[in-house]
Amino acid sequence: MPAIYPRYASNPRFRLALAFCAASLLMIVPGGCSQSTPRQDPPLAGSTLGGPFTLVDKAGKTVHYADFSGKYRIVYFGYTFCPDVCPLDLQHMMLGYHLFAKAHPALAARVAPMFITIDPARDTPAVVGQYAGAFGPELIGLTGTPAQIAAAAKAFAVFYQKRAGATPGTYLMDHSRAAYLMGPDGKPIALLPVDQDGKAVAAELETWVQ
Repeated sequence: MPAIYPRYASNPRFRLALAFCAASLLMIVPGGCSQSTPRQDPPLAGSTLGGPFTLVDKAGKTVHYADFSGKYRIVYFGYTFCPDVCPLDLQHMMLGYHLFAKAHPALAARVAPMFITIDPARDTPAVVGQYAGAFGPELIGLTGTPAQIAAAAKAFAVFYQKRAGATPGTYLMDHSRAAYLMGPDGKPIALLPVDQDGKAVAAELETWVQ
């Protein structure tokens, strides 16, 4: 019995009231002693983000979105000449993936991380493949024709446009910033917090990859 109640510790009515209060609290907070919590709906549930695309990989092989059916997909749009945002986001994304893979290798094997360029003029298959490989062998670098890139970006509601540089070859690309986690059925689940750090990305993967 707590020391602040010495006068009442032996009083039967006090003990009964204390027991009643404790029972009431348990009724107010169902499952208060349980370690599990109800699973929430994915943040992007019901969204129309995502859809079929046809691109090419580092070897020039045609790749379809449906090729990854049955796997979770992490989809990030950027470009290899990006001076800051893209490399930082991809570093966080793949660090998070590798942390998750270390803890859950079997589950990580069901995740396909992808980097899709929005600058096909400079990002050839070889260039995009080498760039993606720098962040980990699991990261799939994809490019394509301008029309193919535009179709893929439209499916994921990705904005991008060229910003003129000092010379024709030194332009930058303005683009939206997001890493989409897609489910085995190809539907959107959540945005990965690549703007934070690898631990935050790993935590989000822990939540949704089953």
